Amino acid sequence: MIRILLAEDMGMVRGALVALLGLEDDLEVVAQVERGDRILPTALEHRPDVAIIDIGLPGIDGLTAAALLAEELPSCRTLILTSLSRPGVLRRALDAKVAGFLPKDASPQDLAEAIRRIAAGHRAIDLQLALAAWDGAESPLTKRELEVLRLTAAGDEAPEIAARPHLSTGTVRNYLTSVVTKLNARNRVDAVRIAHESGWLV
Repeated sequence: MIRILLAEDMGMVRGALVALLGLEDDLEVVAQVERGDRILPTALEHRPDVAIIDIGLPGIDGLTAAALLAEELPSCRTLILTSLSRPGVLRRALDAKVAGFLPKDASPQDLAEAIRRIAAGHRAIDLQLALAAWDGAESPLTKRELEVLRLTAAGDEAPEIAARPHLSTGTVRNYLTSVVTKLNARNRVDAVRIAHESGWLV
């Protein structure tokens, strides 16, 4: 029996997935969460074989949670479900050491087969998403620049951002200027739009 943790914030979708997976003789959902920051503690408690994680979760996003799982509970392999087909998203997922990456509109049969492949130690990545990532451009931004831009996208101002990574306000402004220049953006808002559409921000 393959033990599954399911992380999905929409109750109706979560219920449908549980019902679909319950039709498979070898799959069992042993835990459900609706927030990203509940994934790791719940996984440590239930020790699932596979975690199925929606990419857009409250608390922390699915890819951040997947990276934490890979670090703290490597025996649990991760399958990301997403409605985002942007290439940068798949690149981030692979960096987070996920084993599977499927669109939310995948068939129940494809989902069940992906879970089995992942539990057996293989990868399961949707072909169209993989081709999009192959064609997509790499992010020109550094990890710190992306971090600062992500906080900017969330509505934080330079002094608030500086307080988190322990940087000066001037340094944060320099990072944002560098981001705008690298992305050939008109301003910070335009830089956020470009990075989001490219899949570099989730």
